[in-house]
Amino acid sequence: MLSIIFVMIAEVLIFVPSIARFRQDYLVDRLERAQIASLSVLASENQMVSPDLARELLENAGVYNVALRRDAVSQLILSSPVPGQVTTMVDLRDPSAMYLIQGALMQIAMPAEGVIRAIGAPTNDAGSLIDVVMPQAPLREAMIEYGIRILILSLVISVISALLLFVAVRMFMVRPVKRVVRHMESYAKAPEDARRIISPESGITELRSAEEALADMQKQLTGALKQKERLAQLGGAVAKISHDLRNILTTATLLADRMEASDDPAVQRSAPKLVNSLSRAVNLCEGTLAFGRVDEPAPSLNMVPLVDLVEDVIEAEKLAASELVELSYEIPPAMSVRADSEQLFRVLGNLVRNARQAIEATGKDGRIKITGAETEQTWTIAVCDTGPGLPPKAQENLFTAFEGGVRKGGTGLGLVIASEIIRGHGGRLDLVKTDGEGTEFAIELPRNPLELGQAAE
Repeated sequence: MLSIIFVMIAEVLIFVPSIARFRQDYLVDRLERAQIASLSVLASENQMVSPDLARELLENAGVYNVALRRDAVSQLILSSPVPGQVTTMVDLRDPSAMYLIQGALMQIAMPAEGVIRAIGAPTNDAGSLIDVVMPQAPLREAMIEYGIRILILSLVISVISALLLFVAVRMFMVRPVKRVVRHMESYAKAPEDARRIISPESGITELRSAEEALADMQKQLTGALKQKERLAQLGGAVAKISHDLRNILTTATLLADRMEASDDPAVQRSAPKLVNSLSRAVNLCEGTLAFGRVDEPAPSLNMVPLVDLVEDVIEAEKLAASELVELSYEIPPAMSVRADSEQLFRVLGNLVRNARQAIEATGKDGRIKITGAETEQTWTIAVCDTGPGLPPKAQENLFTAFEGGVRKGGTGLGLVIASEIIRGHGGRLDLVKTDGEGTEFAIELPRNPLELGQAAE
């Protein structure tokens, strides 16, 4: 249908000058016939013909009157009664394209009744001007008939073009695309089967590029699935080992606690160190098990009043905080963010807890402050403290599991999980600064929902 419409639009653009050209040829033909009739009269004896012959000449020429100007003298060569006044005047001596097009459109719009006066230059220098008067109805009927023929021809051309285009699109685009879709459906049923990976075959550059990209993605996904399966098996084994090791270490810790009651000075000096080492080992096993069990659900995003959430975080942390730590916040009263309240509570609680433990480890007073700000694009939540800052090694592996721990005996999983939660919200968790005067983490959450075009980038 679109092909037919487009071809018809093109035909309309062609039709207008074509109908103007048809009208011009029609009028020129009548002028040439009238010139031949006038020359017949001029060639007769005394330049006179009988009334019957004059009427026959005018009927053959299709005009009412013929006037010819020769040697600066105009002469009415043939004439007959004219039914009515002249309604249209056409000068064909040197017409412009716009003049002809405008005249043709007006000719079709005008009623059939009327008389046309046409002026032109005689052929073969037979005079300086020829002037005829003719009926308007035959010209208008001929133009309408010509327009209908053009319309029928245009419909035939458009239908044939549409069929050819349909067949071409089916062969060169639809069938290859369906082939890609079939490969994708087949691959989705068994992505671990390398035989289902598509083999690029299309001869169209764009489709072949899409097939090659799909083949690369399928190969990478197949490899990733195999690696994931192996990692899952390895993780299961590590989880079992960690579980058994934790039980063993717990028993060893209990025995170490009893060793502290020994009267042996050497045992008394070694027992606390042994207990601390065992405690760190138990914490590592528990952290590993917790990380392996993580199956974080997709966040349920709703507008959450930030002040209420921050107050809950601070009140919960105050229960464990010592007198050395001062907790405060500065949040605009009306500020709300689009987030999962439970998950955001966990992230803020983790950041505040890390800051509190860092300050308490120094034995000096310190402050922790949560601030909020918003722009047209983002919400920003910052957690600042006046603690000792992060050591260089911790900064390098801050968001790497089991490697970014700052606190002695920590597993380094808290910030990893927090970063994953914020990424699930479409935002990011960044370390803004850290030095001897304190540390600042910033959470950025997007205000605007993700559009389809942005998701494709």
